[in-house]
Amino acid sequence: MDYIKVKGHTHLKRDPYTNSIVNTNMSEYQEYLNKRNKKSEDNHKIQNLERDLDNIKSDINDIKSMLMELINGSQQN
Repeated sequence: MDYIKVKGHTHLKRDPYTNSIVNTNMSEYQEYLNKRNKKSEDNHKIQNLERDLDNIKSDINDIKSMLMELINGSQQN
């Protein structure tokens, strides 16, 4: 495929069929992929932490309920 050089940009070419701009600098592309993957990993970690926090909150509420039952049971005897 024959790309047309973009004036003033050595690594940018224009696709004459779609009129889109293509970056031919592979190191910039690899850097973009690395950043995208890192962001995806970070988002996954955040989701896991939020789920873990919700589980901890639920466990604490369960413990509080059990303690209240023990306290109320011992007061009735």
